[in-house]
Amino acid sequence: MALPPRVYFTLHEASARWGCNIADIAGWADAGKFRILTGISAIRCGDEIVGGKVVLSPMELMPLFRRCGTGPTEGIMRRIQMLNRPEWLLITDPVGGIVVAVADMMIRAEEVHAFEDEHEMGRRVAAGPGASTSYDWEGMNIALILRIFDHGLPDTQADLVAEMQEWFSDRSEGKKMPDSRSIRRRITPIWRALRREEA
Repeated sequence: MALPPRVYFTLHEASARWGCNIADIAGWADAGKFRILTGISAIRCGDEIVGGKVVLSPMELMPLFRRCGTGPTEGIMRRIQMLNRPEWLLITDPVGGIVVAVADMMIRAEEVHAFEDEHEMGRRVAAGPGASTSYDWEGMNIALILRIFDHGLPDTQADLVAEMQEWFSDRSEGKKMPDSRSIRRRITPIWRALRREEA
């Protein structure tokens, strides 16, 4: 039985996945591309008790995201944002804020995937010589080429994704196949290129 898709990526995992510096990730988060989260124990923000998942402001923790890599690994967080609320809350207890480490900062997987889809990053993700993966992506590419060569494109990209997921399922007797989002990220650039040629 396959494990469910992962829920979070750490900043270091996202940096390795995208081939960028965590300073870039901080900048994209500040620009609203995704949110950087961490988990905290209960604290007081004025009259409210807040705990669990919270959003961080990367610009307030700027020394942690130095491009040269010489910054500290921990910083002081003095305000937070709840996931479902737009306003920022000032931490009043403990006085002076709480310590947060870069290693404990995360991005939700759905926001990572949406960012990759928006910027057509399917070819860069988990790719490259020597990259380890639990799925036969090269085999899928061959199957994809043969399918398109022999039968052309299906009516929708979703149909093509489903066919490739079935290809993985057939090769592992239904025991090991990537989620449809992972397949779609790799198919999307090909699909768009071929559709432009048909237009």
